[in-house]
Amino acid sequence: MSEDNQTGLIRISDDVVSTIAGLAALETAGIAGMSGGISEGLAKRLSGKNVQRGVSVEVGQVEAAIDLRVIVNYGSRIQDVCRDLQENVREAVENMTGLNVVEVNVKVEGVAFREEELADDPLRVK
Repeated sequence: MSEDNQTGLIRISDDVVSTIAGLAALETAGIAGMSGGISEGLAKRLSGKNVQRGVSVEVGQVEAAIDLRVIVNYGSRIQDVCRDLQENVREAVENMTGLNVVEVNVKVEGVAFREEELADDPLRVK
C-alpha cells in the first residue's frame, strides 16, 4: 500500500501484511500452526521470517489478497475454524493497515494431534 498525504508518502510492505496475517492466524482457536513448503520453510529459516510461514499476500494501492496454508487441531470443525480464521485475519489486516482485504483464501494442509491423544492410542507404534 502506498498513500500520498499532506506530509508525504506512506507505504506498507508485503512483509508487514504477511506478519500481521500470520500472527492473527496463529491466535485463531483451532489453528495448530502454519504450513509451508520445503523451499519456503528453508528460506524462512535462513531469513528469520518464521511468523510469515504459510502466508502469501498480494498488496496493491488500497487492497490486499491473502493466501494461508494451515494445520488444524484434530477434532475441530474445519469449516468453522477456517471461517473464524478468515474473519480474524481480515479484521487484523484492515484495522492495522487500512487496506481493504478483498479475499482470504485458506488451504488446510494437515491435522495436528495432541501428544496425550497419541499416547493413549493403542494402535500407535512405540
